[in-house]
Amino acid sequence: MDVTAFAETGLPETDPEFWDLFSRFAFDEVVQQGDLDGRTRSMAVLAALMGCQGTEAFRSMLPGALDSGVTPVEVKEVVYQATAYLGLGRTLPFLNLTNEVFRTRGIALPLEGQGTTTPETRREAGTQAQVEIFGEGMRNFWQSGPEESRHINRWLAANCFGDYYTRGGLDARQREMITFCFLAAQGGCEPQLTGHAAANMGIGNDRAFLIQVVSQCLPYIGYPRSLNALTCIRQAAEQGKERKS
Repeated sequence: MDVTAFAETGLPETDPEFWDLFSRFAFDEVVQQGDLDGRTRSMAVLAALMGCQGTEAFRSMLPGALDSGVTPVEVKEVVYQATAYLGLGRTLPFLNLTNEVFRTRGIALPLEGQGTTTPETRREAGTQAQVEIFGEGMRNFWQSGPEESRHINRWLAANCFGDYYTRGGLDARQREMITFCFLAAQGGCEPQLTGHAAANMGIGNDRAFLIQVVSQCLPYIGYPRSLNALTCIRQAAEQGKERKS
């Protein structure tokens, strides 16, 4: 991902002063901060753009992400998983434009399937994924809560985790990273963002890594949501220390 990603927007010609300010910051200063590899940076930015509904920026960045080594399957898995956190109303445009970009690059559709569960196994597999990411306390979460809304917890296990987290194409650390980006970028989800910051740390995406992810996403989601994400990271880290003490 570099300044050429936005060449087709026309901004260098119509708004050269703005473009100089933004491109020097986003494609020089920001990318020099930390040591995230190009694939990880690209995946995080694509997820963040989905979270903030940056469809045109996503369209511009996707070819560069593919050139940086993000595979078509990985891109599709980012888009698919976003549906659990953003809803189809916000993900459908990204799915359509991803297919559009894929076709222009000669990528045959549909891609190879990545599903690993069946309607009969999805809830149990989803629960196991929750346990592996959040801990043993999630074992019976799917059947907890008030009876009137207990089905939502069951759906969370069967659909969000059973249908999506169990798929191939991305590993658990990558899936938790993009979930963190979806939540950080859309805003208003700070309790869930803190929980997923803790989950990231629990499976190896440590505090320093998450701060780097936020840093790379900042030009695309702005300072308020980035600062909120940093607060959630700190809160999750502090809660983790308290549990260990």
